[in-house]
Amino acid sequence: MPNGRIKKRSNMRDVAQKAGVSIATVSRVLSGTHNVAPETRRAVEQAIADLNFVPSAAARSINSGRTHMVGALVPTLDYAIFARFLDTLELELAKAGLSLVVATTKNDPDQEAKRAGDLLNLGVEGLVVSGITRSAEFEALVTRHALPVVATSYFDPESDLPTIGYDNAAVARVAFAHLADLGHREIAVLSGPARNNDRTRTRVNTLRARDDARISFHETELNHSAAGDQTEQILAQRPNVTAILCMSDVLAQGALFRLQTLGIAVPDQLSLMGVDDLQSSACTYPPLTSVHLPVEEMGHKTATAMARWVAQGIPAKHEKLPSSISIRRSTQRLG
Repeated sequence: MPNGRIKKRSNMRDVAQKAGVSIATVSRVLSGTHNVAPETRRAVEQAIADLNFVPSAAARSINSGRTHMVGALVPTLDYAIFARFLDTLELELAKAGLSLVVATTKNDPDQEAKRAGDLLNLGVEGLVVSGITRSAEFEALVTRHALPVVATSYFDPESDLPTIGYDNAAVARVAFAHLADLGHREIAVLSGPARNNDRTRTRVNTLRARDDARISFHETELNHSAAGDQTEQILAQRPNVTAILCMSDVLAQGALFRLQTLGIAVPDQLSLMGVDDLQSSACTYPPLTSVHLPVEEMGHKTATAMARWVAQGIPAKHEKLPSSISIRRSTQRLG
């Protein structure tokens, strides 16, 4: 910059001095109140333009007592399902004049509580979380701050938090029913870690309760490579398996890639399906059959409920979103 100087940012005092009015008058013009004479308003607006003045969000929050920020705590940003949800959530919140701040938890309850504290220190007016299982520290934070919290990716009308999401037990049942209708009875279920993930745990436990098929359960890290390694182990341990049901499309894609490397044809030799219905799953070869989770609709409804709660004090209600099955070419009738 010329002379190595950094130009000082204009403030409300500068605007008031240039317009020849008080700081209070500048504040009234910025807030849109009508009790300002037209000529005075024009003078303030001209001073704002001349000084390239941009009101400070921090200053506005001090004056109004609101930050207009909502926090979202998600397990990770690595997977498209969370990106799709957050994209819709952010767009819909913006329509209501709210900004979104995101933090990741790695499915760790202690990390979730810590990041919730960080977001509260930033002044968020509400929190969006994944699932319904929280640590005692998190619950204490929410109680102390009397904070609106909406739980997503899960529907449970008995939950203390309002839930906006899908019935994870039903998700598992519709996936199993598809394979069973095709005649599969030797089924391997592949899931990510269930210990701190109540969505996965509910799906797996729903299938564990079934006694109308020979189902084995296998757990691995949620990435393509780990899914491929576990797929090889499944084939070694259960040579008679006819279908692999993955609790996420990330795992299903990893399994598909490894099966192709091994020369095992899907679905001619082995049926394969996932849960999530990622956009990329329609582009694999063959395209993956998957249970569709309505994450965009979930983002829209969560934003609407949260905006109403923080602006009008109307608490969110439980909302159950439908899941469905996208049947493609990775599954076929046995025999």
